[in-house]
Amino acid sequence: MATLIIHAPKTMAEQQSKRSFQATLESGIGDGYAISRYVHDELAFASDAVVLLDKVDKRRAEGTLEKLVENGKTETGMKRYDVHIKGLKEVKYKPERLGRTGVAVIW
Repeated sequence: MATLIIHAPKTMAEQQSKRSFQATLESGIGDGYAISRYVHDELAFASDAVVLLDKVDKRRAEGTLEKLVENGKTETGMKRYDVHIKGLKEVKYKPERLGRTGVAVIW
């Protein structure tokens, strides 16, 4: 089972009209994350965990991956996805390593 980690920093929400940590927590949808095809194909929907982080404000929430909905591409052609998360609840902060796109997977 995998854990998908996504970052929702306040700066991205302010500068690029992305959902903030709080808005993602309330809606259960993280918008526009660049996820490689390999990672996408390895995720098991409805059983893999999702961790939502805001490293600046030291906030963390956890839930279960419901689905990924394609939402455009990066400048280099990697697909972007809206990450739909069910049962998202805020928990005690614990940092995680992230990739350059603000996404990571723990296997």
